[in-house]
Amino acid sequence: MSSLSVSRFAPRALCSLRGRAYYSTASKWGKVIHGTPRLTSNLPLPPKASLRRFLTIPAEQPRLRLGSLAPNFQAKTTHGDIDFHEFIGDSWAILFSHPADFTPVCTTELGAFAKLKDEFDHRGVKMIGLSAQDLTSHDQWVADINEVCNTNVQFPIIADADRKVAFLYDMISQDDLDNIKEKGIAFTIRAVYIIDPSKKIRLTMLYPASTGRNTAEVLRVIDSLQLGDKKGVVTPINWTAGEDVIVPPSVSTEDARKKFGEVREVKPYLRFTNVGK
Repeated sequence: MSSLSVSRFAPRALCSLRGRAYYSTASKWGKVIHGTPRLTSNLPLPPKASLRRFLTIPAEQPRLRLGSLAPNFQAKTTHGDIDFHEFIGDSWAILFSHPADFTPVCTTELGAFAKLKDEFDHRGVKMIGLSAQDLTSHDQWVADINEVCNTNVQFPIIADADRKVAFLYDMISQDDLDNIKEKGIAFTIRAVYIIDPSKKIRLTMLYPASTGRNTAEVLRVIDSLQLGDKKGVVTPINWTAGEDVIVPPSVSTEDARKKFGEVREVKPYLRFTNVGK
């Protein structure tokens, strides 16, 4: 039998047997030495029959993947309390996080998004921000953003001082997790989640705190997603609204010409057409 390791989360310990992870309610077979799982030197390994009694189904760690349901949550925002799924309703939504209030890069980002509210409204996209401070701080920061960027922030900003939403959406950097004992609490990175009316995550972008986002790229990918849903096409590199799109491989050239009209075939697998904006 291969070695058995027991984590420090006893009595419901996470055990590893033959490379597979399982939850176990048994902790007597091992102990923790300086926070690291170790076999107990003076105890023999349990027999297979005994071990099976303590092992249950394989442990699974949830992941946010493209196409997965966006986790719902309730939160306080600068526009009042919200239920996230109710906030989205039948619209598209963009959820974007910021490391902290009253920071230079975040201030320029919020100001830029605020100035593009009409563009997002035109696409049927609701904006909602998140920053890891409380509402009092957010309200004061919004006043600064409006002054510095000569704009009017009209979308809600989530107060996430306890990082509940940040952890729910994995908006935390590995460095912050590794150094959380020194820093006291993890700060959020610059994350972007684009969510469709069915509450599915359609696109994610993750930026380090040192790099500001590109609002034109956010609008571009929304245009691509919405056009693809509406017309059944895919978009090439650097595509912008109105340019040629690609006929997906699942559609024959004959069917594509019936559906789209003119189709330019470069290769049997690479065919372009134009469906407008």
